[in-house]
Amino acid sequence: MTAMSPKLFAVTSSRGPRWKDDLPMEEQDHWRQHADFMNGLVADRFVLLGGPLVGTPEVLLIVQAKDEAEVEARLARDVWRANGLLHTHQIRPWWLRLGTLGDP
Repeated sequence: MTAMSPKLFAVTSSRGPRWKDDLPMEEQDHWRQHADFMNGLVADRFVLLGGPLVGTPEVLLIVQAKDEAEVEARLARDVWRANGLLHTHQIRPWWLRLGTLGDP
């Protein structure tokens, strides 16, 4: 049996109930821990692209994982999700048809 190759997923998240609208992202509670966690996911090549959708309370991530369960499990470890600053809205398989994401 061969190992399942990673698939791409588009993940949208929204601000949670503990998000303080009057503060910028970098001044939200647990910012440093969240930023370090997300940078670790990028270093692991789990998160390939990500950032806020301008003018909305949403964030888009393009991630590489074997399945949706892996996406949920890895993102659940984020301090912002655990503390109600961010919650996952949708995890959808994504088929990259145009362009490239660079070398793996």
